[in-house]
Order: sequence, then C-alpha cells, then structure tokens
Amino acid sequence: MMRAMNILLSIAMTTGILSGIWGWVAVSFGLLSWAGFLGCTAYFACPQGGVKGLLISACTVMSGVAWAQVIIHGAALAPHLNILGYLMTGVVAFLMCIQAKNVLLSFVPGTFIGACATFAGQGDWRLVIPSLAVGLVFGYAMKNSGLWLASRRAQPLLKEQEKA
Repeated sequence: MMRAMNILLSIAMTTGILSGIWGWVAVSFGLLSWAGFLGCTAYFACPQGGVKGLLISACTVMSGVAWAQVIIHGAALAPHLNILGYLMTGVVAFLMCIQAKNVLLSFVPGTFIGACATFAGQGDWRLVIPSLAVGLVFGYAMKNSGLWLASRRAQPLLKEQEKA
C-alpha cells in the first residue's frame, strides 16, 4: 500500500509540474493546450507503458486524425446529403476499431482521441497533430519521471528495511 501511494504521489508531483510547463509551451508555440492534454491522456490510458506505449499511443492517435479527415472530407463531397456523413461515420468507426488487429494500432481509445481532437480542432490537422504529438511526449515524461522519482524515493526505504 505504501509503495502504491509513493508511486501515485510521485506521478502526481511530476504531472503537476510538467502540466504547468506544458501550458507555457502550448501558449509559447501556438499549440492547442487541450489537444496536448488529450495526447497526455492517451499515453496515460494506454495499457502498454514505456517507449512501446508511446509508439502505440502515437500511432493510434495519429490514425484517428487521419480517420477524422476521411469523415470530414468524405461528408463534404455531398453536403446536401446528411445521410452520407452519418454512413461514413459508421463505416469509419468500424474501421477505427478493426485496425486494432495491428499491434501498433491496438489502442482503440487512442484512435478515438485523435479523431475527437481533430473534430474539436475543426479539422485543422496542421495544428492538431503537433499539439497531440507534444502532448504525448509530455504524457510520457510525466508518467516515467514520476516512476523514476518513486523508485529513487523507495531506495532508502529498502536499505533501511535490509538493515533491520
């Protein structure tokens, strides 16, 4: 229980610090801060951790951006037929899920996070992609620096227990 609390506290501390830094980075570079937080969320939610989790999260989030573009541009082909947009959304949502048979695209929520960010960003993928990408890197840094900090804090405790 103490170890889990140590990990949670450490991740909370590094996430808090890096969230503030992310806010500054987003404003300084004209990125969408909310999309960056979606990138962070995707990394945190991915069941795979480490660099492999970052790669899987990045692939799925970016595929979601692409799928959203398919829906946006496909529906624009016949704007007077609302049904086309609805049908495209259904087909694309199916494809977003079925692509999970590929390991790098196996994190389905990441795909939907990328698509939702693109819709919320009004299809501006040139702004959404770097915001999500930097957010993913921040998510990786938040979690892994917290895990590193927890392991550093645990080492003196282990040494004390060995002496006893």
